[in-house]
Amino acid sequence: MENFRKKYRRFLFHILGFAILFFLYATYAYYRNTIPDTLCIQTDTTQEINWNIPASGVIHADSSQVVSFSKPVTFIAGSEAETYAMDLKLFGFVPLKKVDVEIVKTKEVIPIGSPIGIYLKTQGVLVLNIGSFPDETGHDCSPAKNLLEAGDYLLAMDGIAITGKSQVKDYIEACNGKEICFQIKREQKTMEIALTPEKYLGTTYKAGIWLRDSAQGIGTMTYIDEDLHFGALGHGINDVDVGELLNLGNGLLYRTEILSIKKGTKGEPGEITGLILYEPNQICGVITENTKIGIYGSVTQELYEQRKEKSVPIAFKQDVKPGKAQILYQIGEEAKTYNIEITDLDYNNNEINQRIVFRVTDDELLSITGGIVQGMSGSPILQDGKIVGAVTHVFVNDPAKGYGIFIENMLKQ
Repeated sequence: MENFRKKYRRFLFHILGFAILFFLYATYAYYRNTIPDTLCIQTDTTQEINWNIPASGVIHADSSQVVSFSKPVTFIAGSEAETYAMDLKLFGFVPLKKVDVEIVKTKEVIPIGSPIGIYLKTQGVLVLNIGSFPDETGHDCSPAKNLLEAGDYLLAMDGIAITGKSQVKDYIEACNGKEICFQIKREQKTMEIALTPEKYLGTTYKAGIWLRDSAQGIGTMTYIDEDLHFGALGHGINDVDVGELLNLGNGLLYRTEILSIKKGTKGEPGEITGLILYEPNQICGVITENTKIGIYGSVTQELYEQRKEKSVPIAFKQDVKPGKAQILYQIGEEAKTYNIEITDLDYNNNEINQRIVFRVTDDELLSITGGIVQGMSGSPILQDGKIVGAVTHVFVNDPAKGYGIFIENMLKQ
């Protein structure tokens, strides 16, 4: 009986020890995630920050400058753009994390919130899939099998730059069965492969590859700055079949008109349908970058002139608070604000496009769209008269809820 009691006490002691360790680890992880990896402060400003955690640190640029986050910290930024390293320690002695404090020069931007037509041409042509077909003898053949993969980009063939899929088709059909040397890009690496087309049922030469050279759709412009630069979407444009970011060759923005809105429901996101006229007089911008955090480029002077009086300050992530905010979106003739509630902020989410969580509370928008629908990505998020971010995704099981990206992350591009 005594042995049983000793074993039982030892068991309880182990359980208690594990519980204490788990609590300490959870507390440490919570405090670590409370602090962002980078902290941006505008030049020539004084910023007070309070993370409400028992941590202190030293800014390396001035070893005498000690900060403590157990109470509000006041940062005084100079007039020069600089970066400092700050090592934070929990309770003054447990290493917590390193924070880069960036003193940055910023400017106001114009929040837009208007739908735009997007047309992208890929750099080279994208391989969607590898197929097979019957050759001259009627047997299945697949010339590209084990040579090309879905997601590859064909950049050149026999030294000739590739500009479109019809060019590749014509070149293969005219090859007379000769080997073609393709220059391809695979996962950021460039290489060459030799491919020999086969005759399809003894008629036309084929390679058995499915290709794509462009993408189009509707999104929302987030902002324009005084230099006519724009940012839109808050996320990149991926190929729908391969699921990877499209390598941009060139792209254009077109004016668009909303034709209909399919309301979002639980388990089925809604969608905006628009009319895009791909005509020269409808072009309103040029796309120069397709990145994970949005598409970028420049707009026409005409578009800038229509909005230049509506610029607003930029809010850094430490300025964004849970609570009331607005999204700007154009359904009718002009963009207008709709009420939302920011419910959560995650400074260190691995998905940079999902660091703001919000819920649509505006009855008018809910009655029209059901919440966030496809095509609204890029809608500016505003709080206290500043632009704080952009809409990026919708919760599939709750269209009234959505994700956003901090505007400072979009602007770093």
